[in-house]
Amino acid sequence: MNEIELGQLLLSLSVVFALTYALGYLLSKFRIPSILAALFVGIGLSYLPLFRSIHLVPAFESTYEFLADLGVLFLLFYIGLQIELREMKRSGPDIIWLTVLNTLFPFLFGTVAMLVYGYGWAVALVIGMTQMPTAEAVIVPILDEFKMIKTRIGTFIIGAGVLDDIIEVVMVGIVSVWIGAKTGESHGGVAGLFAGIIAFMLIVWLFYRWMPRVMKKWEPENLNTLMIFSLVVLFGFGGFGEYVELGMVVGAIMAGVIMRPMFVQEEQKGEILSQTTQTLSYGFFGVLFFFWVGFNTDIAGFLEEPLLAIVLFVAGTFGKLFGVLLMVPMKKMHLREALIVGVGLNARLTTEIIVSQLLYSAGIIDLKLFTALVAASSFTAITVPLLFSLLIRFWGEEVYHAK
Repeated sequence: MNEIELGQLLLSLSVVFALTYALGYLLSKFRIPSILAALFVGIGLSYLPLFRSIHLVPAFESTYEFLADLGVLFLLFYIGLQIELREMKRSGPDIIWLTVLNTLFPFLFGTVAMLVYGYGWAVALVIGMTQMPTAEAVIVPILDEFKMIKTRIGTFIIGAGVLDDIIEVVMVGIVSVWIGAKTGESHGGVAGLFAGIIAFMLIVWLFYRWMPRVMKKWEPENLNTLMIFSLVVLFGFGGFGEYVELGMVVGAIMAGVIMRPMFVQEEQKGEILSQTTQTLSYGFFGVLFFFWVGFNTDIAGFLEEPLLAIVLFVAGTFGKLFGVLLMVPMKKMHLREALIVGVGLNARLTTEIIVSQLLYSAGIIDLKLFTALVAASSFTAITVPLLFSLLIRFWGEEVYHAK
């Protein structure tokens, strides 16, 4: 990147933050989380010629993408610092039920929709799987802005989101093996993915169990040292999560969970560092993450393949809501809780895009279906955060203290 390109990049960042600040101020007047301003700014700027060039200059695109990835890491690391594992364990059976229902029915609805549309069983089953994932990185920061991370709703969404990530890994593995069989290319297979998951879980357990005891003997001398050690854990688990194909989302959350006892142990230093992490996450990296999500949404895809995109959107959305609403007659959730959780878990634009790209690149699905899949996921990334925020605004006080 030369000096001119660097200058253009810095000026574009200045525009992004300026517009986010102005729009965020307006949204805050309506009690809509200001972090969503970056999402809307991204959507708007994606239509300007000046910003369209981001995708045409590899250095610009890779820089924005890297900063957005750091946004995911820091946002979910901070969320991990807020998680109470005891509360998670207490709600464990309910979270497992929620994960099963939240993934089963979108899968069934998506499969049936593809069969009705005339696609074969193999493609229909794989497309059904693409309706299962949840992009918790999009929805959890909004929970945090409403101070609902430690509520039942927060516990359900984060818990189901983490378990859902494991299902996503298996889904990618199945699709990779299938593509390998179709194209004759070799892949590691599902067994390798399961081995990576087990190794990751074992290392997380060892660090969570023994690190606070070890660090008592080598207590960080000052705030800077504790910050550096936190970054070692964050990047280490984020990278290891990516390496075993579990994803940096799970790695970042687990890094926060692991560091929480140390932050509590360090008291004042831990509290200051937690606030610093929050400021850095929401004031810088989080803005760039939401901007990049908005910038890469495919609204035009709805115009190209409107009917198929709507079918996929409806199948995934109603599948999520139907599955979560079954928790009400099971007496595991109240109705309004279920509606908020169901809407929140419907956020996509995550692993299903990777799967769609793999299928399209292998020639297993056509451009029409690929465009519709991306468009449907993009639409959830725009509508779900806004609807989720409005539901919490109107029902938040009522469900906040729900038992």
